[in-house]
Amino acid sequence: MEINFNPTTKINELTVSELKALISDSIRETLEDIIEDREALSSKNYIDSIREAREEYKSGKVTKLEDLTDV
Repeated sequence: MEINFNPTTKINELTVSELKALISDSIRETLEDIIEDREALSSKNYIDSIREAREEYKSGKVTKLEDLTDV
């Protein structure tokens, strides 16, 4: 049960059900992020791409954001 909260709402203004939903949603999102990170980090291709990107960055093989956006 996902509830959209007003960011200015104070904790003490929430009902017990709203607080439980907020905590539950936060825990679920965090666990999904952890699972996604674990899956990515167990991928050899993903790790290799990170290693390659870091090497390119260290050797100066990068394009500045300003060059891509013509700013």
